[in-house]
Amino acid sequence: MVFSSIPFLYVFLPLVLALYLVTPRKFKNTVLLIFSLAFYWWGEPKYTVLMLVTITFCYIAGLLTEKLRDTRYAKPLLFISVAVPLLFLGIFKYADFLLGTVGSLTGAEIPLLKLALPIGISFYTFQALSYVVDVYRGDAKAQKSWINLATYVVLFPQLIAGPIVRYTTVEEDLSTRKHSMENVALGIRRFVMGLGKKVLIANLLGSLCTAYRESADPSVLFSWMYAISFSLQIYFDFSAYSDMAIGIGKILGFRFLENFNYPYISKSITEFWRRWHISLGSWFRDYVYIPLGGNRVKPLRQIFNIMVVWCLTGFWHGAGWTFMSWGLYFGILLIIEKLFLKKYLEKAPSFIQHFYVVFLVIISFVLFNADTFTMAFSDLKIMFGATELPLYTAETLYQLRSYAVLLVVALIGATPITRNLCRKLENTKISTIIEPVVIAVIIIVSTAYLVDGSFNPFLYFRF
Repeated sequence: MVFSSIPFLYVFLPLVLALYLVTPRKFKNTVLLIFSLAFYWWGEPKYTVLMLVTITFCYIAGLLTEKLRDTRYAKPLLFISVAVPLLFLGIFKYADFLLGTVGSLTGAEIPLLKLALPIGISFYTFQALSYVVDVYRGDAKAQKSWINLATYVVLFPQLIAGPIVRYTTVEEDLSTRKHSMENVALGIRRFVMGLGKKVLIANLLGSLCTAYRESADPSVLFSWMYAISFSLQIYFDFSAYSDMAIGIGKILGFRFLENFNYPYISKSITEFWRRWHISLGSWFRDYVYIPLGGNRVKPLRQIFNIMVVWCLTGFWHGAGWTFMSWGLYFGILLIIEKLFLKKYLEKAPSFIQHFYVVFLVIISFVLFNADTFTMAFSDLKIMFGATELPLYTAETLYQLRSYAVLLVVALIGATPITRNLCRKLENTKISTIIEPVVIAVIIIVSTAYLVDGSFNPFLYFRF
């Protein structure tokens, strides 16, 4: 089920909130668990069992880990507790890729498993792993209630596409969360803003990207429009889901951490990755990079640690060499910055720093969105004029006129300009009048687009 869909907006969500409101406090998690399982079952009925098996395994592992933490069995138990969920993830997400790679290298005809990828498996697996590891480290107490742990893993606002919520972040909220009309109001506002970003910006940018892919009359300018549009689309699409998840969480009394912080205003790639998909970056930092030694080791070992993390980051996004290369691309850039480039960047004018980041990120997303290296290189060759295609065509100018306003709105929306303006207007008479009107307009217009449109899944559903 998709947040930006009529069944979710006008059936599922109102029903959940209505029953949640009238349910006694001690049964609220049970209600959320039932509806969250129904939410997942709607899209993945046969893989709901797999998710429940993962939860039950981690529940038992957490209890045993806490009991045996100070014994010689602790580390072997941790290894098993981490290996089993990763095995599930590996089988469903990476088995065919690995089998196909081995077959290509050896010439052997190895039959593929052809298993469908369970929606959200990367996200809920990482959440379950963070729980087990935090219990082992003593950062969290083992959850005695299976229902509470299952609610944490399955909680429908962040189940499908994040943000990756740490158990320690919501440990207290699972048992003693507070509800208030102020949080409900803030949650509704955040959810609606996310809905608008998804339906009115991300989806329309996606239409421009589709127009480029289907065009029989490409050009250099059209290829740059595509690259810029996809870079903006993936930001608005994914940050919209995070906004909607954070908003629903706030309504239900949960405090989810921010996942995006205007990454396109960054002045270095290092800063970009502190602002983009924050929950994933911090997860790899705390559970992979730091345990490997982080930056407390010799330079060569630190470079190795960085490349391991970014190889895994790319692989996390998808079972393909383009994703792996995308991760290594950023790993190399981060190493170059760390070794010598950053000190020169800091001395450069701000516009040079911003241009450097945006240019490299746009190039990265061309690779990210390509099914093959051939497609990626073809797109890049067109962008840099290494083909016989013209600078622009009649179709290019038509698409530019059609999407110019949207591109300007998206570019402005990717900066804090709108947020800063809203903050200046907060607690003023203008704000009290305008805000409800804006929220109502976004809901109405988004609904009109959804009624008239087709299926519009979030991009990160495939990861």
